Amino acid sequence: MRLRSPSMSELHAFATAARLGSFTRAAETLCVTQGAISRAIARLEEHFGQPLVHRNAHRLTLTEAGRTYLEAVAGPLAAIESASAAMLQRDQARQHHLTLSAVPTLASVWLVPRLPDFHRRHPDIRLDFVPYRRNEDLSGPTPDAALLAGVADKWPGLQVDYVIGREMVPICHPARAHARRAAGGWQHPADLLQEPLLFHTTAPANWQHWLEAAGVPSAAPRLATGFDQVSILVQAVKADMGLAVLQRCLVRDEIAAGAVVAPFDLPIRLQRGYFLCAPKERRDHVALNYFRTWLLEVAREDELHR
Repeated sequence: MRLRSPSMSELHAFATAARLGSFTRAAETLCVTQGAISRAIARLEEHFGQPLVHRNAHRLTLTEAGRTYLEAVAGPLAAIESASAAMLQRDQARQHHLTLSAVPTLASVWLVPRLPDFHRRHPDIRLDFVPYRRNEDLSGPTPDAALLAGVADKWPGLQVDYVIGREMVPICHPARAHARRAAGGWQHPADLLQEPLLFHTTAPANWQHWLEAAGVPSAAPRLATGFDQVSILVQAVKADMGLAVLQRCLVRDEIAAGAVVAPFDLPIRLQRGYFLCAPKERRDHVALNYFRTWLLEVAREDELHR
């Protein structure tokens, strides 16, 4: 379809100059030069093939055609400007609102206790959590970003930042550790192969990877009971059902409180961890950038205080 309407810049130049009665004042209002206003109205007149304004040294006035056209376009122009301003305000509000999905245990044990610091630094940013999906691909309108568990190359096409969780540590009930050491056992990480090895069902290879990194070549651990939540796995250790190997960031408080102990507290890091994932087209999202900067900072501080 062939468009018969002129450009918005020409319409705004005409309506503003007509309202103010001056090319100069219209130019000041629209933040352009007087020449730009004059040329825009000249193009408009050429488009319609008739004059729309009377030009004189004192004040701009409209021709009959100009008055008729202004009456027709002034209302729609104002409506478009109002709608555009409202859209920009909504976009600004959206830029300060972040929706986030996160692995539940990481959120409850590690992230949420640190969020008051984020809100103190950025009181104007609203952060909402949406339901976590294990296979989140961020293809929907929400969440804006997600804290997910896996390895770095699991999410091709996304902006991916390692956050925390690669450092792993085995834990057990204090009584079990005391009994084994009193009997002269657990002299080497390989000795743990004789114990019931509890595991997370989404990462059953963690025990094998940790043992190999701890100096047990070609480890082939016989796994005992699996659990699909870290919180339940920790409770199973506290109930002395066996040992588990877990992210240090998730069990640091339990170790510090003596609720569990680390029989071999070695600085072992695996490839699997927690990553902040977001679509690359959201890299200019204001709230996301503030959250990302803060999150990576507190994660670095956490890992420094091993």
